[in-house]
Amino acid sequence: MNAPNRSVCRFVVIGVLLAGCATAQPVQPEGELFSVKVDSLARTDSLTKRSYVLLPGNKGTNVGDLQFQEYAKYVHRALAAQGLTHARRVAAADIVVFLSYGIGDPQTHYYTYSLPVWGQAGYSSSTTSGTLNTFGAYGTYSSTTTYTPTFGISGYSAHVGADTLYFRFIVLDAYDLETYKREKQYAQIWRSTVTSAGTSGDLRRVFPVMVAGSAVHLGRNSGQKVELLVDEEHDGVRYIKGLPNRHGPTPVTQPSPSSSQPNPAPALCEMGTYWDSVKRQCLKIAN
Repeated sequence: MNAPNRSVCRFVVIGVLLAGCATAQPVQPEGELFSVKVDSLARTDSLTKRSYVLLPGNKGTNVGDLQFQEYAKYVHRALAAQGLTHARRVAAADIVVFLSYGIGDPQTHYYTYSLPVWGQAGYSSSTTSGTLNTFGAYGTYSSTTTYTPTFGISGYSAHVGADTLYFRFIVLDAYDLETYKREKQYAQIWRSTVTSAGTSGDLRRVFPVMVAGSAVHLGRNSGQKVELLVDEEHDGVRYIKGLPNRHGPTPVTQPSPSSSQPNPAPALCEMGTYWDSVKRQCLKIAN
């Protein structure tokens, strides 16, 4: 498990179709939860750059690499959800986006903990009975004392545990092609860094979850590092994977063809918020 699997409406990532959490009703995750952190920086004019080409940022990786092509599909869906258009040619693009990704070596962390030992913890009472035997002026007395034991925690035993964690990351760097063509200078438009740490060492499994969690921040300034818990089976993740939704319409709305402004409907809202389909914005969940 990458995160506790429990009812987490209060802080699990919530999308369009989970707006019922506004009444603070718990939502039971349908899949495993993954912790995702997003840190996105952007220029003030980033939203005016709407067409892009996507290229590999990893050294030695080219556009024909099968792993890059698989991951690129997820990124294309996330960028399309934010109103960006994939240009087939560099000449038709406003920006070039470099996609870098990777997973670190496993790190094993050891910890100690104590467990209570159940057993006899003492006595609650005692009863003594005896027999007196007399022989003229002499006598003997024998007695027996019975103790009533109590049971509870009689002590603690020490144990050692271990957790093996993997650090996963995605970096999307966007540069202005117009500036490069004119001045031969790289002018950064926006940068989104997505990280995750957990027990799964399978980047192919975690990658679409990380993209779904970061989708709403791509091309925008997040203002700070945002931490999310993402349900692997959430429809927002299924959308990124290209799978059919299980609960109705796609929770990531494409921009209207008649509108020049991107539709801000996110795949997933931030921690502690939910998507209001009427007001069309993420709202804070009442405590």
